Amino acid sequence: MIVTTDARAAREWTMRLGASRRIALVPTMGALHEGHLSLVRRAHELADEVVVSIFVNPTQFAPTEDLARYPKPIEDDLAALRHEGVAMVFNPAVDTIYPSGFSTFIDPPKVALPLDGIIRPGHFRGVCTVVMKLFQIIPASVAVFGQKDYQQSLVVAAMVQDLNVPILLVVAETVREADGLAMSSRNRYLSVDERARAICLSRALNAARASFDSGERNVAMIESAMMRELRVGKSDGVDQVDYAVVRDHETLEPLETIRDSAVALVAARIGATRLIDNVILVRDR
Repeated sequence: MIVTTDARAAREWTMRLGASRRIALVPTMGALHEGHLSLVRRAHELADEVVVSIFVNPTQFAPTEDLARYPKPIEDDLAALRHEGVAMVFNPAVDTIYPSGFSTFIDPPKVALPLDGIIRPGHFRGVCTVVMKLFQIIPASVAVFGQKDYQQSLVVAAMVQDLNVPILLVVAETVREADGLAMSSRNRYLSVDERARAICLSRALNAARASFDSGERNVAMIESAMMRELRVGKSDGVDQVDYAVVRDHETLEPLETIRDSAVALVAARIGATRLIDNVILVRDR
């Protein structure tokens, strides 16, 4: 497995191999878990060779967020990726991606405006910019993202379409712990008590799905069912809800009534940790 911090070397390797081999890119911020590794395995199904980027992108963090404490177990990450048969890992320094004098950023598409676009202003500007840079440095045929970051996947897809980026985006299903909690690098921040309370997020989404499957189509009723499971401020609930909503699954625009499909999304804080999750609601799934 090749490990490089050099953008030119990464691009030259990709261009050379890409002339005869189909390459898939899995962008990550490291602190890899089984969810990330499932993306790598999906990438292997779609391409001849897999490249993984590991870069904790500072431009998508607000000053009050957890950039400084974001975990960076690089040796563990590299060992896991070797085991998965990854061909190359691109692990650049910040000044490789944002050299002195860098001033070009991408204005994100409309789907970036609600939800995390409100809660985390500037976040998707940073996401779009770094993802576009990765697509230029590693011109792969396919890129694989995870469904857990649902709004991010819509934002990147819209950017790719709007800017005619020649890459196929694939969104892989969320991988969960045995009790239903979505796998996340931030789960390691949780204390034992907080980890037990975090299951409220998946319970809220299960409630949304159960309500929808039973025939409920009124969005306010489904959102109320979600909030009941989040138990805000209770000893077994979350500390704060950023949002617990049902939205159009393509635009994230608000709905009053679900016709055929929608997406339920939740973002909540437990202690100092912010977690997100979602479930797609589809008729006759």
